[in-house]
Amino acid sequence: MNIIITITVTALVVLYAGLFKAKKALLPLTLLGLFTALGFVVTSWDTNHVYYNMMQMDNFGLAFSGLCISGSILVFLLTQNYFAEHSENIAEYFTLMLFSLAGMIIMVSYKNMSMLFIGIEIMSVALYILAGIRKTNFGSNEASLKYFLMGAFSTGFLLFGIALIYGATGSFDLDVINEYLISNYKTVSPLFYPGLILMMIGLSFKVGAVPFHFWVPDVYEGSPSLIMAFMSTVVKTAGFAAFLRLFSGTFAPLHDFWLPPLMVIVCLTLFIGNVTALFQKSFKRMLAYSSISHAGYLLFSLVTISSRSTNDVLFYASAYTFANIIAFAAMIMVKQRTGADTFEAFNGLGNKNPFLAFTVTVAMLSLAGIPLTAGFIGKYVMFLNVMDRYQIYLVAFAILNALVGFYYYFRVIAAMYFKEGSELQLVIPLQYKIVLVFSVVITVFLGVYPSFILNLI
Repeated sequence: MNIIITITVTALVVLYAGLFKAKKALLPLTLLGLFTALGFVVTSWDTNHVYYNMMQMDNFGLAFSGLCISGSILVFLLTQNYFAEHSENIAEYFTLMLFSLAGMIIMVSYKNMSMLFIGIEIMSVALYILAGIRKTNFGSNEASLKYFLMGAFSTGFLLFGIALIYGATGSFDLDVINEYLISNYKTVSPLFYPGLILMMIGLSFKVGAVPFHFWVPDVYEGSPSLIMAFMSTVVKTAGFAAFLRLFSGTFAPLHDFWLPPLMVIVCLTLFIGNVTALFQKSFKRMLAYSSISHAGYLLFSLVTISSRSTNDVLFYASAYTFANIIAFAAMIMVKQRTGADTFEAFNGLGNKNPFLAFTVTVAMLSLAGIPLTAGFIGKYVMFLNVMDRYQIYLVAFAILNALVGFYYYFRVIAAMYFKEGSELQLVIPLQYKIVLVFSVVITVFLGVYPSFILNLI
């Protein structure tokens, strides 16, 4: 609870600092609050606090909270030189992102389905505004409207599912629902099954899984690049943590029932995400479809539920988060210099800025799943998890899709090292250097020593 209070208080302090035009204090105050919250995560490790039977801050919640906060710190560091000198929205950006993060902490530590809904709404309402915060930008307005409409639909599915499950069990508490399923395995109420499917649909919307992904590319493309970085890393991590807590724990007794629709979602997500990314000319839009494909790999953790599932998701989410932050940091700098976010904008980057080109190369190799990077281990543990149940065809299908992913990730590397670009020089700000170096080190470290996270929980 201290984590949520700290983040919320930080958001209010930052908002008041913006009210008094203290722009230079916004980032230090934000980082101070986030590092304090991260300190509470570390000091609370190996404890299991239940708050009013509504929230449970165990190692699962603490681990994903720590990853969300760490990703947020890196995204906030990318704000250097991102905002125009006379921008009036800086405090609003920071405050809304912090409120959204508070909602995510609730999402990863809920014990009652009403808290899941509250956490999702706190996160989503802030993101609706952030997507359209550039009021004079048509693309930003369109992104906000699409995200709001699709978010409303997904919330409707989720609430209807929660209502049906409450009607079947008489409780919102996850432990009570799980005990009901165990003790009434063969006589589960007919209301429960459609409720479970509706909740799966609602959460699939939130994580951008196919066929509930239509909002992802347009919203990501129209949103400010910094917000897209936040949404595709931190927000996705929280969404999968909420998905995993519900389905790998509470709904596990009905695994045979919800596995077939999940398999369909996984296969469609992998295929459509990877194949569509092949045809993108925009680096930003490619990352949007890449985000969809990685949702498919993360869903592998639910195909076969085991004691390793939580650590596997945490590891994959960590690998994806740090690699994606590198990609977005590079894209922001390249777009500021060239005015474009296409693959051609990266032409010749290896000559103009070898350091930045190297970091982007590491990120692309990790996203593609090349050995000695965290992305390779992430895909390996997901495939290994499914192989335990002899899902040979699913693994073969996923490997073929991973090979397709090589092409569009290596397009970036080819553009940087094998194509001629403009003579414009690109200077990396100090905060960007910190983010890039830290993310590269973590990506390589986890690729060499994966047990650091795989044995964490």
